[in-house]
Amino acid sequence: MYSISSVEDLQELNPYIIIGCGGGGEKFSNLEGIETVGFFDDNREKQGKSFCGLEVASNLSDLFESTEANTVAIMLPIGAEGAALKYSVEALANGKNVVVSFRSLSLSENEALLKLAKQNNVFIKEISPRLDVVRKICGVAPEKCCEVLPKISYEPKASVIFIGGTSQECGKRTTTKSLGIEAAKRGLKASIISTDEMGLEQPTAFNFRAGSLSAMDIPSAILSSIKYVEENEEADIIFVEGQSSLTEDGNPHPRGLSACILIGADPDAVIVGHRPNHPYRQPRGIDYEVKAIEAVVPTTKVVGLSINLRNADEDMTLESFEEEYGLPAADMYSSGAGKLLDAILEYLDKN
Repeated sequence: MYSISSVEDLQELNPYIIIGCGGGGEKFSNLEGIETVGFFDDNREKQGKSFCGLEVASNLSDLFESTEANTVAIMLPIGAEGAALKYSVEALANGKNVVVSFRSLSLSENEALLKLAKQNNVFIKEISPRLDVVRKICGVAPEKCCEVLPKISYEPKASVIFIGGTSQECGKRTTTKSLGIEAAKRGLKASIISTDEMGLEQPTAFNFRAGSLSAMDIPSAILSSIKYVEENEEADIIFVEGQSSLTEDGNPHPRGLSACILIGADPDAVIVGHRPNHPYRQPRGIDYEVKAIEAVVPTTKVVGLSINLRNADEDMTLESFEEEYGLPAADMYSSGAGKLLDAILEYLDKN
């Protein structure tokens, strides 16, 4: 009843004042047949500047008086629901229709806004995440949008090390834990961020299941975690446990999860885990994973290999992996964390 389902629905509400002079506002104004007569943003740095051919206003009420807008489109990012609600109320109270994109806060949960719109003889409608379409296609869908975390920008002071791998169950958690223990032995203030619900072992700072979050929220959660351990633990080296693999064959579903964690970590250096002859996974291999990681984050470097020899052939040795891939290789079950930490610290010192 309240959901926009076509661009024609939006065209019927022309002309518009658009709140939010960023990607969402630009995208909305570029929709076919949309007539925009004003822009507003509460960021003072944007006010007075040109945006999509119009000057960004510094006062929303001035646009109500100076334009013939019928509708206010509120295109604000995740985490700005409070501001979106405030502007919705202001627009409705001034007799303007409202189009919103609350995402995590649907109109069905905002009866007060619906009542206010009715009292003022105007409409309020939402550009929904169309979970009804997902439900139709897949047979199941979340009850509401699960993208809820605010987007943050943060430049860590500590060195961030990502522990990736060529597949699931190749030894990423063991490697991460072992590196944290070894770093602490050397007097470093090390923190471990586990992205798995099974990451319960010391010395993990905390753990959460990254796969429970939306793809848009995972980088925010990782970056917020890095910020948290820096502020609360004064860490000078942070190990972030990866999940799955960017390249594992046969199971595409968790590969996006791996990319999201890697992007959020934006690491200074990477260790790649590998389990040869994996009994129930299909890794494409070390070369594929190294190239993929360094392509996704061009500023990082894979500096070592953690080899799980549990299923290895007799001729598969750490030396053979080092010779083939030109990287130091170690087995965490044979006290190999020191060798990999040496490789990490040597690379960080040079860069």
